[in-house]
Amino acid sequence: MPKLKTRKAAAKRLRASGSGKIMRRQTYRSHLLEHKSASRKRRLSGVVVVNERDLANVHLMLPYL
Repeated sequence: MPKLKTRKAAAKRLRASGSGKIMRRQTYRSHLLEHKSASRKRRLSGVVVVNERDLANVHLMLPYL
């Protein structure tokens, strides 16, 4: 069985939590920040769990995660 390649772009963006869930950064936090409220920016600064519908694609991109 040959080794499987990891998509390096996905590896830089996704992490596994301690319990094994796949975590990602929240979107809409990179630019146009001056009109967003402070509470909204705080909420967007965290990480969230990847949606269950995307997990199959994530496991194909990161077979060893």
